[in-house]
Amino acid sequence: MEAMTVQQLLEATGGVILGAQQEMSITSVETDSRAIHPGALFVALRGERTDGHRFIDMALDSGAAGCLTEETPGNLRSDKFYIKVPDTMAAIGQVARAYKARFPIPVIGVTGSVGKTTTKDMVASVLGTKYRVLKTEGNFNNELGLPLTLFRLSRKDEICVLEMGMNHFGEIDYLTSLVCPDVAVMTNIGDSHIENLGSRENILKAKAEIFHYMKPGSLAVLNGDDSLLRTLEGKITPEVLFFGGDGHPPYKARSVQQLGSKGMKCVIQTPQREFEVTVPALGSHMIYPVLTACAIGEHFGLSQEEMIQGIHAFVPTKMRMNVLRQGDVTILDDAYNANPQSMAAALEVLSHSGGTFRLAILGDMFELGALGPELHYGVGEHAGAVGKIDAVLAVGELAQNIRDGAKDAGVPLVLYAPTKEKAKALLPQLVKPGAVVLAKASRGMAFEELVREVRRLAPEE
Repeated sequence: MEAMTVQQLLEATGGVILGAQQEMSITSVETDSRAIHPGALFVALRGERTDGHRFIDMALDSGAAGCLTEETPGNLRSDKFYIKVPDTMAAIGQVARAYKARFPIPVIGVTGSVGKTTTKDMVASVLGTKYRVLKTEGNFNNELGLPLTLFRLSRKDEICVLEMGMNHFGEIDYLTSLVCPDVAVMTNIGDSHIENLGSRENILKAKAEIFHYMKPGSLAVLNGDDSLLRTLEGKITPEVLFFGGDGHPPYKARSVQQLGSKGMKCVIQTPQREFEVTVPALGSHMIYPVLTACAIGEHFGLSQEEMIQGIHAFVPTKMRMNVLRQGDVTILDDAYNANPQSMAAALEVLSHSGGTFRLAILGDMFELGALGPELHYGVGEHAGAVGKIDAVLAVGELAQNIRDGAKDAGVPLVLYAPTKEKAKALLPQLVKPGAVVLAKASRGMAFEELVREVRRLAPEE
């Protein structure tokens, strides 16, 4: 982060300076008192489990130059500054907005129900062959994570690729207001967060908040295979580019060929060119991130060779369909999150994998509301419909419905465990030589524990 002065912080937040120290500057922003470096601004946030105001003194002792606070500390140090604001979470966004304004570089905002992170990573990989790219890391895609990402900007960065997540109305609107994207990507509209929003139409409305602060001459890159996204044509201000495999979008893929654990091969068609590319990621659904990256790549002047190079260099974020090999067992680690659409895509990948025994370890999907049982049952049905899946281990309370759907759909072996501990007891009979094991559930299920257990049980070569 480049330095910001106390005066600039006051102008950004409208806060009130406490104490006499005003001639200071900061070189980082932290919300964790344990991560403080000299010159940091400590932001005291109130959380469900703890209150950052309790750790102001600790942060200052660790070298923080000052803090944003909602309270007036009892003991004001003369060598530090304190800025009092009504809401520290709002204030960190205000500081981030002011900081981003220093860097007049293009911003690409990525949202959607499924595939946001993969799309963000693919777009960044392709653009990275020509430009220096700052991208969202990990799950820093919310009202706190996005500002912390922006504080990583430097004069060396040329393009910013930001993931934008939400589960309520107003969240995307707020994130977009911080950066005013030049390009907005919407991957699809699925059932994620339907418990909070009530319908897919409302999910579309919430996601479409990404267009609220877009600049004149901006661009929207949308999945043309999604019927709800097609309804946006002619209704939004940005120019629209559609991508997809069906119909006649300007960006499409054909001749898709699965290459097992090596990924897939396809032919990309754009308004300017046609070329074959090998994608080092699993599943035919990967055409969508690739097409998005190609559309944005052409928009920013990349050559065919640069786009191919960027696709080949793609590396997925941890626990998002990572291929792990332990002895002769292959693990498809897709444990970061799950919803009905991403579950279906993962099961397709498993069905096309090699191996002598294909096992799907599937857990609860959250925030589906009253539709939860039905949608979980549908996942189990899909495990049978795709064929070639030898066993399903359903884990969790809602996963009982996955078990029932898989049984009814004819999956040869279906097991159920209400907890991860009980699931671990069943794994020794399932982790066999030559097996391919998929692990997928919502983030709160912490399925990385089961991935570690599968790796422990895998027979040595």
